[in-house]
Amino acid sequence: MSLQIKTVLVVEDSRDTLQVLAETLWRSGYRVVTAINGEEAIDNARRARPNLIIMDLNMPIMDGLEAARRIHERPELSRIPIVAVTAYDTYGMEEAALEAGCVAYVRKPLDIEQLEKTVASLLV
Repeated sequence: MSLQIKTVLVVEDSRDTLQVLAETLWRSGYRVVTAINGEEAIDNARRARPNLIIMDLNMPIMDGLEAARRIHERPELSRIPIVAVTAYDTYGMEEAALEAGCVAYVRKPLDIEQLEKTVASLLV
């Protein structure tokens, strides 16, 4: 019985946060692919076909909500769970993330342990 290594796409415009998330997930045994904006997220999702996406919502070029919508418009990517991550927790943001196709919503500052549990539960 061989275990398949799961791939997680981390989309985050803050290089420091991106590095922390990527290293944490890598240490947990995941293959990690990164992107720094929504456009890059779509391209990398098409190429890497990740098992899960962690998507910052507030990014330049294309925000996470639009990127999530566009990813889920593609039949070959539509089943990838997306976890929304944001520091801008304004009224209605969680509902907007869920409407865009996200399956979970995590507020910054990140509780890394909680995020790891969320990732593990979605990659069972």
